Amino acid sequence: MTTALNALAAILTIGFGLFGFLAPAYTANALDLAPTTSTMGLSEMRASVGGLFVVTGIAVLWLNNPTAYMMLGVVYAGAALGRFVSLAIDNPPFVKALTFGGIELILAVWLILANMNKTP
Repeated sequence: MTTALNALAAILTIGFGLFGFLAPAYTANALDLAPTTSTMGLSEMRASVGGLFVVTGIAVLWLNNPTAYMMLGVVYAGAALGRFVSLAIDNPPFVKALTFGGIELILAVWLILANMNKTP
């Protein structure tokens, strides 16, 4: 079961990234980040929300070892931390930020705990 859930988390990562990579304007709108004065935001969507997640998910599937899956969890832990700090400081839309942060936290906890004792 761990193997299947690890793979599912990596595939979700690729899926999340594909939105940013292939549909940056849609993703920017969904995240309340629509560009207003420059299209540089679309470039950032393709890079940090898109390509980064797509390539990370593919690499984790390719490496297919507990350390890789655990590091994917660390990446999600960093995202969740940033999201929850933002909730405390920046006052983003609460439900949206909490939902995304919750998804990131669940993926982080699963990937770290399920794989940490299996690393060489």
